[in-house]
Amino acid sequence: MFERLVPTALADGALKHLRSESVGRGSIVAWLGHNSWDMLATLVACERLGAVLLPLNWRLAAPELAQILRHAGAGHLMGTPEFDTLAAEVLARAPLHPGPAAGVQPGDLLLVYTSGTTGEPKGAMHSAAGMQANAVAAIAAQGLKAEDRVLSVLPLFHVGGLAIQTVPALAVGAKVLLHPRFEPTTWFDAVEQWRPTTTLLVPAVMRALIEHPRWPGVDLSSLKYINSGSQIVPRHLIDAFHARGIPVAQVYGSTETGPVSIVLRPDEAMTHPGLAGRAAMGVEVRLAADGEVLIRAPNLMRGYHRGDGCGIDAAGWFATGDLAVQHLDGVYEIVGRSKELIISGGENIHPAEIENLIAAMPGVAECALVGMPDERWGEVPVLILVMRAGCAAPTKAAVHAALEGAVARFKWPRALTVLPSLPRTALGKVRRGHLVARLGDMAWPQG
Repeated sequence: MFERLVPTALADGALKHLRSESVGRGSIVAWLGHNSWDMLATLVACERLGAVLLPLNWRLAAPELAQILRHAGAGHLMGTPEFDTLAAEVLARAPLHPGPAAGVQPGDLLLVYTSGTTGEPKGAMHSAAGMQANAVAAIAAQGLKAEDRVLSVLPLFHVGGLAIQTVPALAVGAKVLLHPRFEPTTWFDAVEQWRPTTTLLVPAVMRALIEHPRWPGVDLSSLKYINSGSQIVPRHLIDAFHARGIPVAQVYGSTETGPVSIVLRPDEAMTHPGLAGRAAMGVEVRLAADGEVLIRAPNLMRGYHRGDGCGIDAAGWFATGDLAVQHLDGVYEIVGRSKELIISGGENIHPAEIENLIAAMPGVAECALVGMPDERWGEVPVLILVMRAGCAAPTKAAVHAALEGAVARFKWPRALTVLPSLPRTALGKVRRGHLVARLGDMAWPQG
C-alpha cells in the first residue's frame, strides 16, 4: 500500500539516500521539518529497509526534542533546511547512535511521541500492518476514491495530519495538495483554484478560517465535506460550515490508536453535529463502567517504545482516558476526559511537564496545571500555586523565565491563581476536576 504514496523516482531517491547514510533494519530515522514530499518518501524508504520513521514536532524546544532522540535511540536526523539551526542545537544535546535501536521489532514503521504520565515522553510504536489497517478504516469512513482531491495542511508529525487523510488518500490513488503548514490565505487560494473535494481541519484552524475576512465570499462549492477531530469540536464552528452546506465529519482517536477509532461519516454529519460517530471498520469499542472509552483494533500501536508501560491490556484493549456516552442509535458522544492530559489547539500538554519545572521555583510549595475551557483553543493551561508562608507568587516574567528554552511556548500557562491548598483524594492525588470548578478570576501578579 505504501508504495503508492509517492512517485517511484522520489521513493527510489529516498531509498538511495538512506542507504548512503547506513540506515538499515532496526534503524530509527528522525525527521524535523515542515510537511514535505521528502518526508513521505522517507516513510516509504523506511518500510523497504525495515527502519522506523520518527517525525518530530518542530514546535517543541530543543531540550524536549533532544530528550525524544535520546529515548528513541535515533541514529539519524533528517528534515527540511529551515530547521537546520534547531537541528544543530538538538544534536549538540543528544548525539546520534547509528545502527539498530533497542526495542525495535520487525514490522515496526512509525514512532510518534506523546507525553507520558510523568511528563516524560512516551513513544507509540506503529507497525506497517497497523498503519495499513488504519488507512483501510479511514478510506471506508470517508468514502475516499481515486477521483478525490485532498488539501492537506495539518502537520504530518501528528498521526492526525499523516494518517486520517494524507496517507489514505494517496494509498487509494487520490490527488493530494500538500502545504508545508497551515496559512489561511494559502488555504483559501487553494480551495478556490485547486478545487479540493475534502480537507482535514482541527478546531483552531476552523476558527481561523471562519474569522478571516475572506470567509463570507470564498467559493467552497468543491468541498463535499471536511473532516475534523483532535478534541471536542465546538458546535458554533460546526454550524459555520454547515451553514455553507459543508458537512463536518469527525475522527476520534489518539496517537496510540492510529488514530482512526470512532468516525462520524460525512453522510451522518449533518444529522449528528458534534458527535464522535460509530466504531470505524475493524475497530471494537466498549465503555467501561465509568464511561471511559476502550479500544481494541488492528490499527492500535504495537506498544510503547522500549517497554514504557504496555498501554494495552492482556485482552488487547487500550484505555483512552476519554469519557463517552452512547446514544440509542449507537452513535458515541465524547463528553470529557478521565486523564490529566490538556489538549490546546490540537497539541497535547501533560501537566507534569510544567509542574516539574515550576515546583523548583523559589517559594513554591505545591503547584498544579489544569486545562480551562477556551472558545478559541478548546482548552488553555492554567497554573495553580500554593506558596510557602511569607512568599509572594511569581510574576508572569518569572514563570516564563523558568520555562524558556525548556518546553515549547504553547505549553506555557495563560493565567495563574493562588490557593491555600490543593484538593486531593484519599490516596493523595490532586483532584484536578475540583480545581477547575473552584477557579474564579485568574491573573498574574504585577511586576
